[in-house]
Parts: sequence; structure tokens; C-alpha cells
Amino acid sequence: MSSQIDHLLSETRRFAPSADFADAAVGAADLYERAAADREGFWADQARELHWHTPFTQGLDWSNPPFATWFADGELNVAYNCLDRHVEAGHGDRIALLWEGENGDERRVSYAELTDEVKRVANVLQGLGVGAGDRVAIYLPMIPEAVAAMLAVARIGAIHSVVFGGFSADSLRARIDDAGAKLVITADGGYRKGKVSALKPAVDMALADRNGSGVQETVEHVLVVRRGGNDVEWQDGRDLWWHETVPDASPDHEAEGFPAENPLFILYTSGTTGKPKGILHTSGGYLTQAAFTNRVVHDIHPETDVYWCTADIGWITGHTYVTYGPLANGATQVLYEGTPDTPHPGRWWEVIEKYGVTVFYTAPTAIRSFMKIGREVPQKFDLSSLRLLGSVGEPINPEAWMWYRTIIGDETAPIVDTWWQTETGAIMISALPGVTETKPGSAQVPLPGITVDVVDDAGEPVGHGNGGLLVITEPWPSMLRGIWGDPERYKETYWDKFADKGYYFAGDGARLDDDGDVWLLGRVDDVMNVSGHRLSTAEIESALVGNEAVAEAAVVGASDETTGQAVVAFVIIKQSFLKAHPAEGLASTLRGWVGEQIGPIARPRDIYIVGELPKTRSGKIMRRLLRDVAEGREVGDTTTLADTMVMSTISAQVK
Repeated sequence: MSSQIDHLLSETRRFAPSADFADAAVGAADLYERAAADREGFWADQARELHWHTPFTQGLDWSNPPFATWFADGELNVAYNCLDRHVEAGHGDRIALLWEGENGDERRVSYAELTDEVKRVANVLQGLGVGAGDRVAIYLPMIPEAVAAMLAVARIGAIHSVVFGGFSADSLRARIDDAGAKLVITADGGYRKGKVSALKPAVDMALADRNGSGVQETVEHVLVVRRGGNDVEWQDGRDLWWHETVPDASPDHEAEGFPAENPLFILYTSGTTGKPKGILHTSGGYLTQAAFTNRVVHDIHPETDVYWCTADIGWITGHTYVTYGPLANGATQVLYEGTPDTPHPGRWWEVIEKYGVTVFYTAPTAIRSFMKIGREVPQKFDLSSLRLLGSVGEPINPEAWMWYRTIIGDETAPIVDTWWQTETGAIMISALPGVTETKPGSAQVPLPGITVDVVDDAGEPVGHGNGGLLVITEPWPSMLRGIWGDPERYKETYWDKFADKGYYFAGDGARLDDDGDVWLLGRVDDVMNVSGHRLSTAEIESALVGNEAVAEAAVVGASDETTGQAVVAFVIIKQSFLKAHPAEGLASTLRGWVGEQIGPIARPRDIYIVGELPKTRSGKIMRRLLRDVAEGREVGDTTTLADTMVMSTISAQVK
């Protein structure tokens, strides 16, 4: 089967950075030239921006592909780079975290205070017998202690496995068991959608009843932050309160250097079936690329910027662009506990106004849900402090991009649409905001020092103007070092397809436009074969969202006797549109609209108007479940959904 993906949408709008922005930008065009001239030397220069306890003399070692090492003979301490060095440079009073609880609680935590807390937590962990190489599971809400816990684990050379606070006891158990965690750090609960969501009870359940399960219990202690004020059961000897142990610990803790390839964290990718897939990242190369990309893509000026990445620490975006990148750069950032619509739909914009946020990084899903509510909500708030907007998590439709630029960015803030993955560790493809002329909906260009291509099934480049499979052709510093405990699965999952060429294949389809810029077409398993044409779900979704009535759309391919696969769309209509227009006949109007925008071949066989789409808690649409509905099957596992009732509502509508 050909891997050429047909693309039929064209986008001609262009936005160059303003002269003022370009003059002050951190990233300049010469970065590309330096990286092209000597890629490994370029990354070594970026690594030297960090503090090394023992300077490295080696760059990349790719002698045993696909197992890479970077800067392997160097030693550093990740937490020291995020904390102590800023305090020692005289920035201890600078605010590290502007924390806002969903219920209105707030805290301002300086670099000196965060350093002090992390040193105390490090002493507590070591007192509990946790040392270098041990695994610690972290299951916390978005509170300052979550960031402190990650950094304290890193400080002592241990390995953290953060589990998103919305995951069930079963998901938590699988991750604790796979990693062999020695300690769990959790909270009694956290605020979510106006209520306390209990966390400690899920930990108790995950650790209960191991008899006969054949699994060795590795957890020795549970450290509990008091946040929700809810009642929790207590196991003496195992359970400890954070507020009773951390303040009493010594504030003196020497950060020792660990080898650059010392494992930093395991992060389990969500939505997988069967055995969890623990993505392993190490220290030196990861921190190098995390800090560099945060600095140049988000254009961080630590003295003046207030940065806000809305991701939860349970996802890779929360690791790289909440905990490690911004703190390595000495930035001030907002940390927000709750959901964007609690206690009112303008909550995020209220936070931006309150703290004067200048750089805002969020997911297309969130942007589209704000479009659904309507522009009048953000327009009630003063968003004039925003000077740069970012998008992460999945391809952003051109119309959502334009709404973001116009309504949130006041038609002036550049947008960086970033492509990367849990596995890549840091941003790989993005505009550089002071350099790149941006195009709505395009991820644009690989960053300096990164090499990607779009190829066919044989690994041959498809060339400008064509679609195919997105590959990374050279090793990069923040690349995953394996799947925890399963090197064969690592090779098979990411490297086998193009083993002869040594390419990493991410599972994403992409096309290169006539300028050679990259447009993501979604997961290759989200490509449909309609009458012999391979069509990307992302393009048809973009066409639908381009209609004035549509806030959000998800498209799947369902088996069809005539065409092989047929296009089936699930569409959310904007509230403002429904007030002014009848809903009848809308589905057939939208079918015609897609035909006009893309061509008759892409016209959906069925369009279902729905109130909500099935999303994971990180905002990704679970198209697999929609495919089940479209093909009339029983709906599969819904445990990772943010709202498990969504699918029964959709199934009822379709029937």
C-alpha cells in the first residue's frame, strides 16, 4: 500500500514577526547556520549553558544504534541547574511559581523558597532509604509540592514516575509495579471542577490486596501532602504527612553530580492497552534540549516574562515545559490547579489578566473548546500582556489558529505551533518566533540541530508538495533512551520500520508544502483509505472547523462496502451559532461544505452533531472509540477518558 497521503487543503495566509519582536527575540536566524555547520558541536554549546559538576568531553555516541548517549563522561545535577545556581547568581528573590488553586488559594514561591523546600524533601527521601536509581511514583494535583517532589527525586539521583492525578487505582498500580517504585508521593486530594478529587484512597487501593497477585510489593512508604482536607485512612509505619516531616528536615543538602546518562524519569504513555509503556529519559541531553527549546521557542526573557504552560505534570509537556525547561532558565511561571471552566468559563483569561502572563502555551483542544463558548468570554478580560502564544499536543486547525491569533493574541502575538512527543522529550518542529514567517496550521520547520524528513514506505523522501511518514533522521539530545525494562519493544516500536536507514519513526503522517514546511496530518492510523485515496482525518477536521457553525470536529474512517472506508464526522456546533440558526439540515450543509473545501471524495458519509467529544484528560480525542460507534461495535475501554459518560451519550445519538 502506498504511504503517499493525499492532501487537498491549501492555506495561503502568512504572518511575519514584527520588527520589534524580531529585534528582541532570543532565537536568531544564525542558530540554523551554526547547527548546520556542526550539529554535534552546536548541541555541545547548548549543553555548556548548564552547570556541569564534571565537564563533558564527549558529545554523541551512536556506536550502538538505536541506543544513544550524549555527553556521557560529564556529570551534572538536574535540580542544582533548576534551583541552586539561580540563587547563587543572586536571583533567590525572583518568583519561580505563581500558584493559583482552583478554589482561589494562591502562593508565590521564590527560587530561594523552592530550593529550601527541595533540599528538605531530598533529606526526607534519603532518610526513608531512597537513593540513586530508586524509583519514586508521584501522584499529585498541580500544586507547588508536585514540582518540589520531582526536583527532590532528581536531586538525589533517583528516578521519578509521575502518574496523572486523574488516572484510576488500576492504572496507578500497573505503573507502580512496572517501575518497581519504592515510595509514592501523593495528596489527600486536589480540586477539580469545584470538588475535591480524592487521591490517597486510590493509592491505598493500588497498594492493597497483593496476596496471590504474584506481584512483589516494592512500596515502603507513602508521603502525603494535605491539600483537599478530606478524610483519609492511615497506615502507621508506611504513611507520612508531608507537613509533619518536610518542615522538620534539615535545609542543608549538597547537590552531587550524577552522570549525564543517569536516568531522570520514566513516563508511561497514556491510552496504551496491555502492559504500560514506560518511556525512559536521562539527564544531561534531556535538560540541554528542554532548556534550549524553552528559551528560543517560547522566547523566554527570565527577568521580565511571566510564562504559563497549562499542561499537567502527569504529561511530558508538564515535565519539560513546566518543571525542567522554565526552571533551568530561571523563569517566573504560573501554576494552576484546576480546569479551564471552573468556577466560570473565563477562568484562564482571568488568571492571565491577574498575573500579567506574557507567554501562554496550551493545547488546540482547549482553544477549540473556547471557540465553542464564544469570543465574548475572553473579551471580558485584559489580555494585553500576552506577547507570544504556543500550541502543543496535536495538529491545530488553521481556523483555530486564526481564532487564537485574533481573539487571544490581538492579531499581534506570534504563534509557535510545536510538534514533539513523550518519546522525543522536547520540541522538535516549530516556528522560531522572531525568525519564521508563520502559516496557520503548519508546524513549520525542524529546530536548529534537529533533522526530519517525510518519506514513503521504503524510506525514500517524498519531496516538496507531497505527504507521507514523518521520520527523524539523526539522534537528538532529549531522545528517549528506551522503554523501561524492555529494549526489544523499544527497537520494534520506533526503529524497526526504517532499520536499514537508522530513522526514528514516530507514527505520524505529514506533508511538506512547496516551501518545504511541515504540516502534520495526525497519526498514520488516523489516515483513511476512501476509494483508493489516502485521506488525513486532520485535513477534513480542519475543513469542518473552517465553517462558521463548527467549534470542533473529529473524523474517523468507518468500513464501507462501496468505498472501502467512508468518512464519518462528529461535530460540535458553536453556541452562538445555534442561538441564531436552526440545527435542522446542518449535517447536509456541512457535507456539502467539505465537498466544496476539499473535493467530493472527502465528503462525509455521515455527520453526527454531538455535544461533546471523547477526550483523555490531556485533551486528546480518542478517535478509536468514535470508530467503534461509527462501525456499530461495542465501545472499547473508556477508563482514560476525562468524562466516561460521553460515549454513552454519543452512542445514543448515533442510534
